[in-house]
Amino acid sequence: MDHFDHFKRIGLLRGRMAEAGVQALLVTHPADIRYVCGFTGSSAGLAVTAHAATLFTDGRYKAQAAEEVQAAAVEIVASNPAVSAAQLLAAQPGIESVCFDPTHTTVAELARWKEALPAGLRRKLLKPLAAPLVEALRWLKDEDELALMAKAAELGCVLFDHLLGFIRPGLTESAVAAELEYRARLKGAEGMSFESIVASGPRSALPHGRATLSKLPKRGLLTLDFGVILHGYCSDMTRTVCLGKPTKREFAVYEAVLEAQEAGVAAVASGATCGEVDEAARGVLRELGMADAFSHSTGHGVGLEIHESPRVGTGQTTKLAPGMVITIEPGAYFPGEFGVRIEDMVAVTRTGGRVLTASPKALIQL
Repeated sequence: MDHFDHFKRIGLLRGRMAEAGVQALLVTHPADIRYVCGFTGSSAGLAVTAHAATLFTDGRYKAQAAEEVQAAAVEIVASNPAVSAAQLLAAQPGIESVCFDPTHTTVAELARWKEALPAGLRRKLLKPLAAPLVEALRWLKDEDELALMAKAAELGCVLFDHLLGFIRPGLTESAVAAELEYRARLKGAEGMSFESIVASGPRSALPHGRATLSKLPKRGLLTLDFGVILHGYCSDMTRTVCLGKPTKREFAVYEAVLEAQEAGVAAVASGATCGEVDEAARGVLRELGMADAFSHSTGHGVGLEIHESPRVGTGQTTKLAPGMVITIEPGAYFPGEFGVRIEDMVAVTRTGGRVLTASPKALIQL
């Protein structure tokens, strides 16, 4: 159970609803529900109006909801909880429309909600939000959230240090991932933020090289990209290390990516656009003739989900604001040869950016 002030969060959400002219909101995305009222179950619908908030869930979560949720009324239903939430809102006098987040609602779900409404309300009552409301609140972490995210990032660094003593030629990538995930659990992680990336030798050229039964080479690069979940919040970091001595080219590419990564981190500041931060990193690799080798965006927001807004990519106009946590993770990939990626989590502050993943970044030779 978390200890956030959910009454305050519902108040903030109501403020956003009033600004956007939203009378009633149906929240169904699990991370949004957790943020607003603290419920961590997998099946729920949250109905929010200017004066009331009601969480609907099923019988499996009766005890859990009673323990986790104080800022909303709780209703246990036998049917689809989101349908029940929609029906409750439809029955409220004076409510002409109920908004929902279209980015987290399938076509089938919307059809199910409409079918459950009185015939006269099916066409007009449910309306997609023009812009997300709960998610926009989630972008800006408060001090308590930032403290938890710093702990998750710190645990990632501790695990990386452990792996440095564990890694040796001949081990499979999967064995490295298994050791990482086992140690993470022992140290209190609720799970991994995503499927761990352990990519060695030529496989390091795959930006998303999931761990396989490939064996670590006697000499070559190894990319480790992983994160842990602590109290619901995700961490995310990448380090590329070298087994044996790097070739001149490997070392040159590593130094180029490191320079790009540090330029990206240095560009993080309140008021800077995501596109400017992306360009700070990308421009370094372009100058060094590696523009084509950097094939993805520079980073993304992190929080209750591993990928949140804002996206730190080319031309993105979103302005960074204090409380956002983003990744800076440029890379350079040469298919069939090798790849390098270095990633930190950075909290945006009023004066710049605070790196949460404090592991060293100079090339480590094992």
